[in-house]
Amino acid sequence: MIFTVAIDGPAAAGKGTISRAVAAEFGFAHLDTGALYRAVGVKGGDPIEAALSLTAGDLNRPDLRSLEAGQAASRVAVIPEVRAALLEFQRSFARREGGAVLDGRDIGTVICPGAEVKLFITASAAVRARRRWLELGGEAAPKPFEAVLAEVIERDERDMNRTDAPLKPAKDAVLIDTSALSIGEAIAAALAPVAAALSARATQA
Repeated sequence: MIFTVAIDGPAAAGKGTISRAVAAEFGFAHLDTGALYRAVGVKGGDPIEAALSLTAGDLNRPDLRSLEAGQAASRVAVIPEVRAALLEFQRSFARREGGAVLDGRDIGTVICPGAEVKLFITASAAVRARRRWLELGGEAAPKPFEAVLAEVIERDERDMNRTDAPLKPAKDAVLIDTSALSIGEAIAAALAPVAAALSARATQA
């Protein structure tokens, strides 16, 4: 069975946690496409060459989840040649046998516009910044909350206003605002449309 779930949204909205849960629930493969851009960003040097020479080892670097890697990913993601270099890898993964969940910022709009289910996970900038700040250690974090909030807002602006594949929900995406939801509630909200689509497909078969 080929079945694609496209999950988009801004940083720290919860799409990674939700994507992993959806993949586990239905037995689908999962790809965090942001990791591709993070890996390109932290490799340094020419980003186009970095994208063309990306290896599995690059995706296992321990520093890919750092705030700096996220900022680097956002900077290289605005380069059309970098996006083109990673496009086919993502599309091939999405249409693999057995189902796939991809999360990123342009999955439902550019990478997989024909995905069977599209979700857009969001939350307020303040909520997302607090989540990221707590991940970094809260009061023990290397940066104050205000600095993390400023970086989240800066990244949103860059991601939403880039010329190539800006961050925005697909017209047919299900919007899930996780600002006031628990992790369990957010996951349940995401599982429902996927289960409904699978059920509809089974009925038509």
